[in-house]
Amino acid sequence: MRWLLIGVAAIPALVAAQPAAAQQDDASAAAAAETASEQDRIAVPSPPPPEAVLPEVEPIIGDEEFEKAIPPISAEDDPELNRPLESIADFERRQAAEAAARPAEGEEAGETADDAATPAVDGVPVPALADGDVVEAIGDAPITDRELAAPLPPLENFDVEPVEFAEAADEDDNRELAYKVQVNGLDAADDSTGVDLADLFGDLSALYDGDGKADNAAMIRARLSADGELMQRVLASEGYYDAVVRTRIERGPREEGQDRRGRPITAIIDVTPGQRYTLSDIVLKAEPTVPPNLIADNLPLSVGEPIVAQRIQGAEAAIALKLPEEGYPFAEVGQRDILLDPTTGDGVYTLPIDIGKRSRFGGIETAGDLAFDAEHVAVLARFKRGDLYDSRKVDDLRQALVATGLFSTIAAEPRPTGESAGDDTEYVTMLVTQQAGPPRTIAASAGYGTGEGLRVEGSWTHRNLFPPEGALTFRGVLGTQEQGIGATLRRSNAGRRDRTLELVAEATRSNYDAFEALTGRVGARVSYDSTPIWQKKFTYAYGVELIATREDDYDFATGDRSFDFYTILGLTGQVGMDRTDSLLDPTKGFRITTLIQPEGSLAGSFSPYARLRTDISGYYPVTDNIVLAGRVRVGSILGAAREKLAPSRRFYAGGGGSVRGFGYQELGPKDPNNDPIGGRSVNEAAVEARYRFGNFGVVGFVDAGQVYRSSAPTFQDLRFGVGIGARYYTNFGPMRFDVATPIARKPGEARVSVYVSIGQAF
Repeated sequence: MRWLLIGVAAIPALVAAQPAAAQQDDASAAAAAETASEQDRIAVPSPPPPEAVLPEVEPIIGDEEFEKAIPPISAEDDPELNRPLESIADFERRQAAEAAARPAEGEEAGETADDAATPAVDGVPVPALADGDVVEAIGDAPITDRELAAPLPPLENFDVEPVEFAEAADEDDNRELAYKVQVNGLDAADDSTGVDLADLFGDLSALYDGDGKADNAAMIRARLSADGELMQRVLASEGYYDAVVRTRIERGPREEGQDRRGRPITAIIDVTPGQRYTLSDIVLKAEPTVPPNLIADNLPLSVGEPIVAQRIQGAEAAIALKLPEEGYPFAEVGQRDILLDPTTGDGVYTLPIDIGKRSRFGGIETAGDLAFDAEHVAVLARFKRGDLYDSRKVDDLRQALVATGLFSTIAAEPRPTGESAGDDTEYVTMLVTQQAGPPRTIAASAGYGTGEGLRVEGSWTHRNLFPPEGALTFRGVLGTQEQGIGATLRRSNAGRRDRTLELVAEATRSNYDAFEALTGRVGARVSYDSTPIWQKKFTYAYGVELIATREDDYDFATGDRSFDFYTILGLTGQVGMDRTDSLLDPTKGFRITTLIQPEGSLAGSFSPYARLRTDISGYYPVTDNIVLAGRVRVGSILGAAREKLAPSRRFYAGGGGSVRGFGYQELGPKDPNNDPIGGRSVNEAAVEARYRFGNFGVVGFVDAGQVYRSSAPTFQDLRFGVGIGARYYTNFGPMRFDVATPIARKPGEARVSVYVSIGQAF
């Protein structure tokens, strides 16, 4: 086993083993320090007490006597004070002259005239400079080297020799270089791990990231050093804790006529992986859980497998996620410990876990800047009091709160209460901390379709005008063939999560080839629909609407178009089943939706009829990037003749959401002016091949469909359109651009039709 012993007991022994003389010196120093300390204490006078009265002290010298003792200082008494300051050059010359006069006085002491003429410093003669000045001592240091006192030689005689270094400088240090990377010895580790360590290293390598080019040789060496450390970490992450990594740079042989700088450079990393450590034992230190093997069964590690860092971290994360899902909201995974044995290559893995108290959901509390109260939060929650705590339900509640669009920040976390819930559990309170965000939204969208023209729609919404989640929306549509305004009052999560109540009032003006209409509509609708965070398997909707519309229609009896007024009261019912993998961009599964609309005209006697329509779509992934998609639509109107129906309530086909390749509402029966007049039944079909690469995609499609006068589709005289489309995928769905052309085109039909919108065609 590996052990690390840190010795501290030897330190007192070292102190005790000092020589006796050293101990005496220490004692003397201590005594001296004590004496000095005592003197310091004596020298510092103690301040007198505040109430003490001190006697007056007579001055030793009086002021008059002091003034007389000071000699007067003035220009009259001392002429030197008025003499101007001499320059530094004059001062130095005067000092040199005085120094030259001193040897005459010193001859009596046995000095010769020659000796006295040359000044000396500490017995060393110092020659005078050319200007008569002398070399002075540098600070207080004596001049013991005559070379220091010697005059400098003239510049023209100064000999400059280049400095010679022990190692010659690399000529490539400041020149852009090309290099290759070579890794030796990693194959053995690759074969053992089953992981391509070379690819893992290459993804992170500084050398490979440089694409074989560096500004200079120093940069290559720096990259090589960093990659050596990287290789050590990569091998350790796969269990090779004793791996040896060495780095070096080699230059290839110099070819004839090639200088040194042209020699190829190879950065080499030599790897000796050593043995790979494996788990010999797994020790989990935790209190008993319910069920008993909850931790062991969900820890994806086993004895005998290699110690791989990613596996270890993933296993610990799995436990940290699983315990809160099984009733332990306060579980914490501690710091792991792995004891390695280099002689056997075994590793003992120990993981401490604090499971905390097993808990059940209790009440809900709110705090912060509230958008709505705790009662409405409980409507969004998919748990009730007494349910075993499950972190997945908490995450779902947090997502539902975010989906309301009413918060800038939102948090939901459990708080212990200490209240027993039985079965050795306790209640936790869910604390929802809210920070209400801006409730108003302005939105806009645009689209274009052949026959439908350009359409721009804008809206203003206050999402919480009538709390909780009572939104008011004003909408406007401006298009080449449709204009309108409307208001919608929507209550989201009305008494139940994802149930919506809508009240609508709108007025529109339409001008299509099939009809021209001025329509007013009011309606109420209750729906239970899929949302981006919860795609439901079953959906439903029901409602009522009242329509008043003035529309024109072709009268075959008179051979002319005339306007008529229609008042329609109808009910709406819709059910759906969804088995796809995505709400916005499905790649597999199927959907079925059926719409039933019983309605009737209020003009004169009530004339009831029913509109029925069924849509089926399916999706099949051929590869990861290719999806085949298809759809079928069948519709029928029962109980009324076509002439008795308002033109806007009939069936039509053609356009971007119907049969591409044809204009909007272009298919079906036509009047003598070749304008569509609609029918009582419809059938449509489409097949798409969708290829996606990154955020882009290409779609090829074939559409087919027809509208019939009869109440039941005959599936005859089908018209086909083919085309190609482009997709750009965003986080709110794909943007669609389709171009199509009709097969067996008839007079009056466009050669090419273009459709631009948001979302897949189906």
